[in-house]
Amino acid sequence: MTTVSFPGFGIGEFSMNPTAFAFTLFGRQIEIRWYGILIATGFVLAILYAAWRARGEGIILDDLLDIGIFTIIFGVIGARLFYVLTYGVSNFVVKTGTGDAARVDVWRTFVSLIATWEGGLAIYGGIIAGTLTILIVCRRKKINVLKAFDAIAPGVMIGQIIGRLGNFINGEAYGYEVPANSPLYVFRMGLLPNIDSSTVMHYYHPTFLYESLWNTLGFILINIFYKKKKFDGQIALLYFTWYGFGRMFIEGLRTDSLYAGVFRISQVIGFVCFIAGSALMIRGLLKAKKAAYEAADYEPVYPLFHKKVRTTTVPGGSGSTAVQQETAPAKEDDTNSRDETGLVREQVEKIRGGEYAENQNETEPAGRLDEDNSPEDNSAVTQDEGGPAGGQGDENEAGNPDNQEEHENGDNN
Repeated sequence: MTTVSFPGFGIGEFSMNPTAFAFTLFGRQIEIRWYGILIATGFVLAILYAAWRARGEGIILDDLLDIGIFTIIFGVIGARLFYVLTYGVSNFVVKTGTGDAARVDVWRTFVSLIATWEGGLAIYGGIIAGTLTILIVCRRKKINVLKAFDAIAPGVMIGQIIGRLGNFINGEAYGYEVPANSPLYVFRMGLLPNIDSSTVMHYYHPTFLYESLWNTLGFILINIFYKKKKFDGQIALLYFTWYGFGRMFIEGLRTDSLYAGVFRISQVIGFVCFIAGSALMIRGLLKAKKAAYEAADYEPVYPLFHKKVRTTTVPGGSGSTAVQQETAPAKEDDTNSRDETGLVREQVEKIRGGEYAENQNETEPAGRLDEDNSPEDNSAVTQDEGGPAGGQGDENEAGNPDNQEEHENGDNN
Protein backbone atom coordinates (compact mmCIF):
# COMPACT_ATOMS: atom_id res chain seq x y z
CA MET A 1 0.00 0.00 0.00
CA THR A 2 1.08 3.56 -0.73
CA THR A 3 -0.04 6.36 1.58
CA VAL A 4 0.03 9.93 0.27
CA SER A 5 -1.28 13.39 1.14
CA PHE A 6 -1.28 16.90 -0.33
CA PRO A 7 -1.63 19.23 2.67
CA GLY A 8 -1.06 22.33 0.52
CA PHE A 9 -4.36 21.58 -1.22
CA GLY A 10 -6.17 20.43 1.90
CA ILE A 11 -5.99 16.74 0.93
CA GLY A 12 -5.30 14.51 3.92
CA GLU A 13 -3.71 11.08 4.00
CA PHE A 14 -5.18 8.30 1.89
CA SER A 15 -3.89 4.93 0.77
CA MET A 16 -3.69 3.28 -2.66
CA ASN A 17 -3.07 -0.32 -3.63
CA PRO A 18 -0.81 -0.59 -6.70
CA THR A 19 -2.58 -3.89 -7.56
CA ALA A 20 -5.95 -3.40 -9.22
CA PHE A 21 -6.98 -7.06 -8.93
CA ALA A 22 -5.46 -10.55 -8.88
CA PHE A 23 -6.44 -14.04 -9.99
CA THR A 24 -4.99 -17.53 -10.23
CA LEU A 25 -4.14 -19.03 -13.62
CA PHE A 26 -2.66 -22.55 -13.96
CA GLY A 27 -1.76 -22.47 -10.27
CA ARG A 28 0.13 -19.18 -10.58
CA GLN A 29 -0.99 -15.93 -8.95
CA ILE A 30 -1.48 -13.21 -11.56
CA GLU A 31 -1.64 -9.56 -10.50
CA ILE A 32 -2.99 -6.78 -12.70
CA ARG A 33 -1.50 -3.47 -11.60
CA TRP A 34 -2.87 0.00 -12.01
CA TYR A 35 0.39 1.05 -13.65
CA GLY A 36 -0.18 -1.37 -16.52
CA ILE A 37 -3.86 -0.44 -16.83
CA LEU A 38 -3.03 3.26 -17.02
CA ILE A 39 -0.25 2.70 -19.56
CA ALA A 40 -2.62 0.64 -21.73
CA THR A 41 -5.30 3.34 -21.41
CA GLY A 42 -2.76 5.94 -22.52
CA PHE A 43 -1.89 3.85 -25.58
CA VAL A 44 -5.54 3.50 -26.59
CA LEU A 45 -6.27 7.21 -26.22
CA ALA A 46 -3.07 8.08 -28.08
CA ILE A 47 -4.10 5.90 -31.04
CA LEU A 48 -7.61 7.35 -31.08
CA TYR A 49 -6.19 10.86 -31.12
CA ALA A 50 -3.68 10.00 -33.84
CA ALA A 51 -6.43 8.41 -35.95
CA TRP A 52 -8.43 11.65 -35.71
CA ARG A 53 -5.45 13.77 -36.73
CA ALA A 54 -4.39 11.32 -39.45
CA ARG A 55 -7.56 12.02 -41.44
CA GLY A 56 -6.53 15.63 -41.82
CA GLU A 57 -3.03 14.58 -42.85
CA GLY A 58 -4.29 12.24 -45.58
CA ILE A 59 -3.31 9.01 -43.78
CA ILE A 60 -5.90 6.24 -43.90
CA LEU A 61 -6.99 4.47 -40.72
CA ASP A 62 -5.58 1.05 -41.66
CA ASP A 63 -2.11 2.50 -42.16
CA LEU A 64 -2.34 4.46 -38.91
CA LEU A 65 -3.33 1.32 -37.00
CA ASP A 66 -0.36 -0.57 -38.47
CA ILE A 67 1.94 2.24 -37.38
CA GLY A 68 0.35 2.31 -33.92
CA ILE A 69 0.58 -1.44 -33.28
CA PHE A 70 4.26 -1.69 -34.23
CA THR A 71 5.13 1.54 -32.44
CA ILE A 72 3.51 0.41 -29.17
CA ILE A 73 5.27 -2.96 -29.22
CA PHE A 74 8.73 -1.66 -30.01
CA GLY A 75 8.21 1.50 -27.98
CA VAL A 76 7.63 -0.54 -24.80
CA ILE A 77 10.61 -2.76 -25.60
CA GLY A 78 12.78 0.30 -26.21
CA ALA A 79 11.61 2.02 -23.03
CA ARG A 80 12.35 -1.05 -20.91
CA LEU A 81 15.67 -1.75 -22.63
CA PHE A 82 16.81 1.84 -22.11
CA TYR A 83 15.92 1.62 -18.41
CA VAL A 84 17.65 -1.73 -17.89
CA LEU A 85 20.84 -0.67 -19.68
CA THR A 86 21.13 2.67 -17.90
CA TYR A 87 20.14 1.30 -14.47
CA GLY A 88 22.50 -1.64 -14.77
CA VAL A 89 21.74 -5.16 -16.01
CA SER A 90 23.36 -6.70 -12.92
CA ASN A 91 20.61 -5.20 -10.77
CA PHE A 92 18.06 -7.46 -12.49
CA VAL A 93 19.97 -10.73 -12.23
CA VAL A 94 18.44 -13.18 -9.74
CA LYS A 95 20.64 -15.88 -8.22
CA THR A 96 19.90 -18.94 -6.13
CA GLY A 97 22.27 -20.36 -3.58
CA THR A 98 25.16 -18.64 -1.84
CA GLY A 99 28.90 -18.33 -2.29
CA ASP A 100 30.50 -20.46 -4.96
CA ALA A 101 27.30 -22.48 -5.28
CA ALA A 102 25.29 -19.45 -6.41
CA ARG A 103 23.70 -19.88 -9.80
CA VAL A 104 21.73 -17.54 -11.99
CA ASP A 105 18.02 -18.33 -12.02
CA VAL A 106 17.36 -17.84 -15.71
CA TRP A 107 13.56 -17.76 -15.49
CA ARG A 108 13.38 -15.37 -12.55
CA THR A 109 16.04 -13.17 -14.11
CA PHE A 110 14.05 -13.04 -17.35
CA VAL A 111 10.90 -12.10 -15.45
CA SER A 112 12.84 -9.42 -13.59
CA LEU A 113 14.10 -7.96 -16.86
CA ILE A 114 10.62 -7.66 -18.39
CA ALA A 115 8.71 -6.73 -15.21
CA THR A 116 7.29 -3.49 -16.61
CA TRP A 117 4.23 -3.88 -14.36
CA GLU A 118 6.47 -2.92 -11.45
CA GLY A 119 7.55 0.28 -13.19
CA GLY A 120 10.83 0.97 -14.92
CA LEU A 121 10.01 2.38 -18.36
CA ALA A 122 12.31 5.14 -19.62
CA ILE A 123 10.30 7.49 -21.82
CA TYR A 124 13.29 8.48 -23.94
CA GLY A 125 13.95 4.85 -24.81
CA GLY A 126 10.32 4.54 -25.92
CA ILE A 127 10.56 7.73 -27.99
CA ILE A 128 13.76 6.60 -29.72
CA ALA A 129 12.44 3.12 -30.51
CA GLY A 130 9.04 4.49 -31.50
CA THR A 131 10.56 7.07 -33.82
CA LEU A 132 12.65 4.44 -35.62
CA THR A 133 9.60 2.18 -35.90
CA ILE A 134 7.50 4.96 -37.45
CA LEU A 135 10.27 5.72 -39.94
CA ILE A 136 10.52 2.09 -41.06
CA VAL A 137 6.75 1.50 -41.32
CA CYS A 138 6.15 4.76 -43.18
CA ARG A 139 8.93 3.97 -45.62
CA ARG A 140 7.49 0.52 -46.31
CA LYS A 141 3.99 1.92 -46.81
CA LYS A 142 5.15 5.04 -48.69
CA ILE A 143 3.56 7.39 -46.15
CA ASN A 144 4.79 10.93 -45.60
CA VAL A 145 6.72 10.38 -42.38
CA LEU A 146 6.60 14.04 -41.30
CA LYS A 147 2.81 14.08 -41.53
CA ALA A 148 2.72 10.85 -39.51
CA PHE A 149 4.95 12.38 -36.83
CA ASP A 150 2.68 15.42 -36.61
CA ALA A 151 -0.41 13.27 -36.14
CA ILE A 152 1.19 10.98 -33.55
CA ALA A 153 3.31 13.34 -31.41
CA PRO A 154 0.47 14.99 -29.43
CA GLY A 155 -0.95 11.51 -28.79
CA VAL A 156 2.34 10.56 -27.12
CA MET A 157 1.74 13.44 -24.71
CA ILE A 158 -1.62 11.89 -23.78
CA GLY A 159 0.16 8.63 -22.97
CA GLN A 160 2.70 10.47 -20.82
CA ILE A 161 0.03 12.43 -18.93
CA ILE A 162 -1.89 9.28 -18.00
CA GLY A 163 1.19 7.11 -17.51
CA ARG A 164 2.55 9.43 -14.81
CA LEU A 165 -0.52 8.63 -12.74
CA GLY A 166 0.82 5.07 -12.61
CA ASN A 167 4.02 6.42 -11.03
CA PHE A 168 1.85 8.19 -8.48
CA ILE A 169 0.01 5.00 -7.50
CA ASN A 170 3.30 3.08 -7.29
CA GLY A 171 4.76 5.81 -5.06
CA GLU A 172 7.73 6.42 -7.37
CA ALA A 173 9.29 9.07 -9.61
CA TYR A 174 9.16 11.76 -6.93
CA GLY A 175 11.74 14.39 -6.02
CA TYR A 176 13.67 15.77 -3.08
CA GLU A 177 12.03 17.03 0.09
CA VAL A 178 10.43 20.46 -0.41
CA PRO A 179 11.94 23.24 1.72
CA ALA A 180 9.40 25.36 3.61
CA ASN A 181 10.63 28.51 1.82
CA SER A 182 10.25 27.01 -1.65
CA PRO A 183 7.67 28.59 -4.03
CA LEU A 184 6.62 25.00 -4.79
CA TYR A 185 5.93 24.22 -1.14
CA VAL A 186 2.18 24.28 -1.78
CA PHE A 187 2.62 21.28 -4.13
CA ARG A 188 4.41 19.15 -1.50
CA MET A 189 3.36 15.52 -1.34
CA GLY A 190 3.46 13.43 1.79
CA LEU A 191 4.57 9.87 1.04
CA LEU A 192 4.83 6.67 3.05
CA PRO A 193 6.83 4.49 2.68
CA ASN A 194 9.61 6.62 1.21
CA ILE A 195 13.32 6.58 0.64
CA ASP A 196 13.97 8.05 4.10
CA SER A 197 11.60 6.04 6.27
CA SER A 198 9.01 3.29 6.20
CA THR A 199 7.15 4.65 9.22
CA VAL A 200 7.47 8.46 9.14
CA MET A 201 5.87 10.51 6.37
CA HIS A 202 8.11 12.97 4.54
CA TYR A 203 7.11 15.64 2.03
CA TYR A 204 8.62 15.59 -1.45
CA HIS A 205 8.34 17.28 -4.84
CA PRO A 206 5.64 15.38 -6.80
CA THR A 207 7.71 15.48 -9.99
CA PHE A 208 5.31 13.09 -11.75
CA LEU A 209 2.58 15.70 -11.15
CA TYR A 210 4.80 18.51 -12.44
CA GLU A 211 5.43 16.57 -15.64
CA SER A 212 1.75 15.71 -16.10
CA LEU A 213 0.74 19.36 -15.70
CA TRP A 214 3.52 20.50 -18.06
CA ASN A 215 2.45 17.99 -20.71
CA THR A 216 -1.21 18.93 -20.29
CA LEU A 217 -0.43 22.59 -20.94
CA GLY A 218 1.74 21.63 -23.92
CA PHE A 219 -0.97 19.39 -25.35
CA ILE A 220 -3.51 22.21 -25.19
CA LEU A 221 -1.20 24.76 -26.81
CA ILE A 222 -0.06 22.38 -29.57
CA ASN A 223 -3.66 21.57 -30.48
CA ILE A 224 -4.54 25.26 -30.65
CA PHE A 225 -1.59 25.80 -32.97
CA TYR A 226 -2.01 22.59 -35.03
CA LYS A 227 -3.98 24.04 -37.96
CA LYS A 228 -1.60 26.99 -38.18
CA LYS A 229 1.51 24.91 -38.75
CA LYS A 230 3.76 26.19 -41.52
CA PHE A 231 5.47 22.95 -42.57
CA ASP A 232 5.16 19.20 -42.09
CA GLY A 233 7.01 18.02 -39.01
CA GLN A 234 6.52 21.26 -37.10
CA ILE A 235 4.10 19.72 -34.59
CA ALA A 236 6.55 16.92 -33.80
CA LEU A 237 9.33 19.47 -33.31
CA LEU A 238 7.06 21.47 -31.01
CA TYR A 239 6.52 18.34 -28.93
CA PHE A 240 10.24 17.52 -28.66
CA THR A 241 11.10 21.12 -27.84
CA TRP A 242 8.34 21.56 -25.27
CA TYR A 243 8.87 18.26 -23.52
CA GLY A 244 12.66 18.52 -23.57
CA PHE A 245 12.57 21.99 -22.02
CA GLY A 246 10.26 20.93 -19.18
CA ARG A 247 11.99 17.60 -18.50
CA MET A 248 15.35 19.36 -18.36
CA PHE A 249 14.25 21.21 -15.20
CA ILE A 250 11.91 18.63 -13.66
CA GLU A 251 14.56 15.91 -13.85
CA GLY A 252 16.83 18.05 -11.66
CA LEU A 253 14.36 17.63 -8.78
CA ARG A 254 14.16 13.83 -8.91
CA THR A 255 15.92 11.42 -6.57
CA ASP A 256 15.81 8.37 -8.84
CA SER A 257 17.52 9.75 -11.95
CA LEU A 258 19.65 7.51 -14.13
CA TYR A 259 23.23 8.78 -14.41
CA ALA A 260 26.07 8.63 -16.90
CA GLY A 261 29.02 9.73 -14.80
CA VAL A 262 27.94 12.93 -13.06
CA PHE A 263 25.24 13.78 -15.60
CA ARG A 264 21.58 12.91 -15.35
CA ILE A 265 20.81 11.10 -18.59
CA SER A 266 17.24 12.35 -18.96
CA GLN A 267 18.32 15.92 -18.21
CA VAL A 268 21.01 15.83 -20.90
CA ILE A 269 18.63 14.32 -23.46
CA GLY A 270 16.01 16.93 -22.57
CA PHE A 271 18.55 19.69 -23.18
CA VAL A 272 19.55 18.17 -26.54
CA CYS A 273 15.88 17.83 -27.57
CA PHE A 274 15.23 21.47 -26.69
CA ILE A 275 18.27 22.86 -28.56
CA ALA A 276 17.96 20.59 -31.62
CA GLY A 277 14.18 21.03 -31.80
CA SER A 278 14.46 24.82 -31.59
CA ALA A 279 17.15 24.94 -34.29
CA LEU A 280 15.18 22.71 -36.66
CA MET A 281 12.03 24.71 -35.95
CA ILE A 282 13.72 27.99 -36.90
CA ARG A 283 15.20 26.40 -40.01
CA GLY A 284 11.82 25.01 -41.06
CA LEU A 285 10.03 28.32 -40.50
CA LEU A 286 12.62 30.21 -42.55
CA LYS A 287 12.34 27.72 -45.41
CA ALA A 288 8.53 27.85 -45.29
CA LYS A 289 8.57 31.64 -45.30
CA LYS A 290 10.94 31.73 -48.26
CA ALA A 291 8.86 29.21 -50.22
CA ALA A 292 5.65 31.11 -49.51
CA TYR A 293 7.25 34.39 -50.60
CA GLU A 294 8.51 32.92 -53.86
CA ALA A 295 5.28 31.10 -54.73
CA ALA A 296 2.68 33.62 -53.61
CA ASP A 297 0.90 35.92 -56.05
CA TYR A 298 0.87 38.61 -53.42
CA GLU A 299 -1.32 41.71 -53.41
CA PRO A 300 0.70 44.96 -53.23
CA VAL A 301 0.19 47.26 -50.27
CA TYR A 302 -0.42 50.21 -52.57
CA PRO A 303 -2.96 49.71 -55.37
CA LEU A 304 -0.80 51.67 -57.84
CA PHE A 305 1.81 48.95 -57.86
CA HIS A 306 -0.15 46.11 -59.45
CA LYS A 307 1.48 43.83 -61.98
CA LYS A 308 0.72 44.75 -65.60
CA VAL A 309 0.65 42.91 -68.89
CA ARG A 310 2.14 44.60 -71.92
CA THR A 311 0.68 43.72 -75.33
CA THR A 312 3.11 43.98 -78.21
CA THR A 313 2.08 43.44 -81.84
CA VAL A 314 4.81 41.81 -83.89
CA PRO A 315 4.12 41.91 -87.65
CA GLY A 316 5.13 38.96 -89.73
CA GLY A 317 3.95 36.86 -92.64
CA SER A 318 0.26 37.12 -93.42
CA GLY A 319 -0.59 38.62 -90.04
CA SER A 320 0.77 39.86 -86.77
CA THR A 321 1.23 38.06 -83.48
CA ALA A 322 0.09 39.54 -80.16
CA VAL A 323 2.60 38.84 -77.38
CA GLN A 324 1.83 39.33 -73.67
CA GLN A 325 4.46 39.61 -70.98
CA GLU A 326 4.56 40.82 -67.40
CA THR A 327 6.19 44.11 -66.76
CA ALA A 328 7.34 45.90 -63.65
CA PRO A 329 4.73 47.93 -61.82
CA ALA A 330 4.31 51.42 -63.13
CA LYS A 331 3.84 54.34 -60.81
CA GLU A 332 1.32 56.97 -61.71
CA ASP A 333 2.34 60.60 -62.13
CA ASP A 334 0.15 63.07 -60.31
CA THR A 335 0.94 65.97 -62.67
CA ASN A 336 -1.61 67.07 -65.23
CA SER A 337 0.90 68.64 -67.58
CA ARG A 338 0.61 67.65 -71.22
CA ASP A 339 3.40 66.61 -73.57
CA GLU A 340 3.96 67.72 -77.17
CA THR A 341 1.24 65.46 -78.62
CA GLY A 342 -1.40 66.79 -76.28
CA LEU A 343 -1.91 63.48 -74.42
CA VAL A 344 -1.87 63.49 -70.66
CA ARG A 345 1.50 62.17 -69.47
CA GLU A 346 -0.29 59.57 -67.39
CA GLN A 347 -1.86 58.10 -70.53
CA VAL A 348 1.46 58.04 -72.37
CA GLU A 349 3.09 56.09 -69.56
CA LYS A 350 0.25 53.59 -69.55
CA ILE A 351 0.50 53.21 -73.34
CA ARG A 352 4.25 52.59 -73.13
CA GLY A 353 4.02 50.34 -70.10
CA GLY A 354 1.03 48.28 -71.25
CA GLU A 355 -2.50 47.61 -70.06
CA TYR A 356 -3.51 46.29 -66.62
CA ALA A 357 -3.74 42.50 -66.40
CA GLU A 358 -6.83 42.65 -64.18
CA ASN A 359 -10.05 42.02 -66.08
CA GLN A 360 -8.09 42.19 -69.39
CA ASN A 361 -8.22 38.88 -71.22
CA GLU A 362 -8.33 40.09 -74.79
CA THR A 363 -5.30 41.21 -76.77
CA GLU A 364 -5.08 43.49 -79.79
CA PRO A 365 -6.27 41.69 -82.94
CA ALA A 366 -3.41 40.35 -84.98
CA GLY A 367 -2.50 42.18 -88.16
CA ARG A 368 -4.33 45.42 -87.35
CA LEU A 369 -2.36 48.31 -88.81
CA ASP A 370 -3.03 51.97 -89.04
CA GLU A 371 -4.27 52.97 -92.48
CA ASP A 372 -1.97 55.96 -92.70
CA ASN A 373 1.11 54.26 -91.19
CA SER A 374 3.44 51.54 -92.34
CA PRO A 375 4.03 48.39 -90.22
CA GLU A 376 7.32 49.87 -89.11
CA ASP A 377 5.57 52.93 -87.65
CA ASN A 378 2.95 50.80 -85.93
CA SER A 379 5.49 48.53 -84.27
CA ALA A 380 7.42 51.56 -83.12
CA VAL A 381 4.40 52.69 -81.16
CA THR A 382 4.40 49.42 -79.17
CA GLN A 383 8.07 49.11 -78.40
CA ASP A 384 8.80 47.52 -74.98
CA GLU A 385 10.69 50.25 -73.20
CA GLY A 386 12.11 52.82 -75.58
CA GLY A 387 8.78 54.22 -76.74
CA PRO A 388 8.35 56.10 -80.10
CA ALA A 389 11.53 56.83 -81.98
CA GLY A 390 12.36 60.49 -82.46
CA GLY A 391 8.91 61.59 -81.25
CA GLN A 392 7.18 60.28 -84.42
CA GLY A 393 5.41 57.53 -82.59
CA ASP A 394 3.75 60.06 -80.32
CA GLU A 395 2.51 62.04 -83.30
CA ASN A 396 1.08 58.94 -84.94
CA GLU A 397 -0.69 57.99 -81.75
CA ALA A 398 -2.10 61.46 -81.35
CA GLY A 399 -3.12 61.65 -84.98
CA ASN A 400 -4.80 58.28 -85.12
CA PRO A 401 -8.19 58.36 -83.36
CA ASP A 402 -8.58 54.58 -83.55
CA ASN A 403 -5.37 53.84 -81.67
CA GLN A 404 -6.00 56.58 -79.15
CA GLU A 405 -9.52 55.38 -78.45
CA GLU A 406 -8.31 51.78 -78.12
CA HIS A 407 -5.71 52.66 -75.53
CA GLU A 408 -8.08 54.82 -73.58
CA ASN A 409 -10.60 51.99 -73.51
CA GLY A 410 -7.83 49.67 -72.26
CA ASP A 411 -7.06 52.12 -69.48
CA ASN A 412 -10.69 52.33 -68.51
CA ASN A 413 -10.83 48.57 -68.29
